[in-house]
Amino acid sequence: MVWWMEEPIRMIQTNLRETDAAMDTERLMDDLDTLAANVLMVNAGGIFAFYPSQLEEQYVTPFLQNDLLGELTEKLHRRGKRIIARFDFSKAHESLFRRNPEWFYRNREGREVNYHGIVHTCVNGHYQQRVSLNMIAEVLERYPVDGIFFNMFGYQHWDYSGNHYGPCYCGSCRKRFGEMYGLDLMEYDGAGGPLHREYSEFCERTTRDMLSKIRGHVKKDYPNVAISTYHTEGVDLVRSESNTSHARPLPKWLYAASENIASVEGGWPDKKASCCSINAVDLQYRFTGVSVHETEIRLYEALAAGSTLDFCIIGTFPDYPDHSNLPAVREVYRFQQKNESVFKDLTPLSDVLLVKPENGPARGEYLGLFKILKEKHIQFEVVARERLSRRLEDERGARVLLLPGVGSLTAAELDLLERKQRSGLVVAAAGGALADDPQALRGLFGIRGLRRMPDAESAYFEADGEGIGGIPGSRRWIVAPGACWAAEVEPSVRGRLRGIEAAAFGPPERAYGHRRSGEFRAVSIRGNGAGAGVYYGWQPGELYSRYGWRDHKEAFAAMLERELEGGWSLETDAPPSVEAFVHRTRDGAVLLQLINLSGFNGMTYHAPLPIEDLSFSIRLPEADALKDRPQGVSLVTGSEVPVSLGPQGIRIEVDRLERYEAILIGSGNV
Repeated sequence: MVWWMEEPIRMIQTNLRETDAAMDTERLMDDLDTLAANVLMVNAGGIFAFYPSQLEEQYVTPFLQNDLLGELTEKLHRRGKRIIARFDFSKAHESLFRRNPEWFYRNREGREVNYHGIVHTCVNGHYQQRVSLNMIAEVLERYPVDGIFFNMFGYQHWDYSGNHYGPCYCGSCRKRFGEMYGLDLMEYDGAGGPLHREYSEFCERTTRDMLSKIRGHVKKDYPNVAISTYHTEGVDLVRSESNTSHARPLPKWLYAASENIASVEGGWPDKKASCCSINAVDLQYRFTGVSVHETEIRLYEALAAGSTLDFCIIGTFPDYPDHSNLPAVREVYRFQQKNESVFKDLTPLSDVLLVKPENGPARGEYLGLFKILKEKHIQFEVVARERLSRRLEDERGARVLLLPGVGSLTAAELDLLERKQRSGLVVAAAGGALADDPQALRGLFGIRGLRRMPDAESAYFEADGEGIGGIPGSRRWIVAPGACWAAEVEPSVRGRLRGIEAAAFGPPERAYGHRRSGEFRAVSIRGNGAGAGVYYGWQPGELYSRYGWRDHKEAFAAMLERELEGGWSLETDAPPSVEAFVHRTRDGAVLLQLINLSGFNGMTYHAPLPIEDLSFSIRLPEADALKDRPQGVSLVTGSEVPVSLGPQGIRIEVDRLERYEAILIGSGNV
């Protein structure tokens, strides 16, 4: 097996400034040892070369005194570490632009983007299409690096200051767009105008094409070199980032690392996810780190997911003015190093497959349902929309498939889902999902027609009599703002959460007139063989993501759980601020990991408050060998953890949760 799939990775990225070309490499080796890092990602070429390149097109930083890349590669390998060479082909030095202006980006008026002497290139220009391959080849031929990474791959329409320049209209782009679509690219002028669908597809297809070209170029002679960037096409190590920005819309996203990792590893089992914890508070403020408590959460989420540990700073450690997060990095990295045999090959226990939709409008629904599942401690995996069929063909463990805002299914996907549903799968949809697919609505949910209702203030759902845990029994109505869809259903379909029609809400003297709807139920449920279809006629995820109303979370989860025999695989009395992960290890043990998120108040990350006296019950198959004298041990403290047999599995008692806990449960001696 290739190294990046077999070895636990503890990566440090040093984003070198060109002035760092004369760095003390021995000091960097010692810093990596201190942090227990076993992989270094470091600049190689592209905008600047950090080695004495012989290529005319490769600008070498004038601060280079020796062969930095060669020296680092040799020293890292001598210490048993790996190196990933970082390239950035999105821009090039202005001296190259003066010699070959046709290789570079042009805006609608034909002007280049020159940012402090660094000029934007173009995906379709000769520089990226051909010169970049020569640069990669030169590095691979001269240095035995273990991987290559591409920063800012694809189409870049903004500069570092956030100025927007729009699509590239260079001659190469116009020629290729015309060849692919028979249309003039100059007729495209942004998302609101004509040709937007074609241009979006053009960007995706040409980006994938270039990544496939790079893969073929590299793997032919260097099959054990890992390829990495922020894309899945042709890539071995799929990179993402947990980062912050002072201009980013609120609310803050607490599960950044968990979601980034889950959205890759649930759909591409042949790839490794690597979510980089960016130390800097923002791009403009690279030299000050985020809260240590935020860094801990990011790294513990990556650890708990069984993924790569990944941390980045700008420059070198001696010159970096903020070392406050390094003790946390060292602690998490050393913990994984100590327990490598446990984290080497983890298989998640999951009840739910959450589909990550391709389109932006469904993002709020998806993130809200992600958050609901996390807070309810429902074990789940994420599968990207494009990988749905491949995942379902081999799926054996998940009992629920959740479709948030997915517009339609292919005929093959529908056929596969109907067969899985008859065999026991519960298919659930929310946020107006499948509104454009009447065949899927009828086949999976028994819905003959779906009608988008007019948005109405002061509408409700009737919770009275539903017995939904988490909603006060004395609360009869749940607020129902925003989009709702009324379903015309077949006789076999059950309706839940009857709608309460909107009425006047002001002045107070006229706040009356609400009545039960004769046509709208918020949830439609139909059995199909051993499985069921659950259709939510509103946006529980979007509303929970935006407002955090608990009623919507509880109603969503309760309607779903009632269709599952025996309930969820993990049951606990832990509060929503505990993030729980359950995995099976390579040797069949169970690993329960817990992250204490109680220090997050919605805006700021504080130290978490200790949580005491927690219990967890994990369902196991009837003949599971783990039921034979289960024993538990804390990998954090080394102490024994009480484990007992329950009606359907094992029960674990946790006396106290500080920041993070990892409990290994095995038979006999763990």
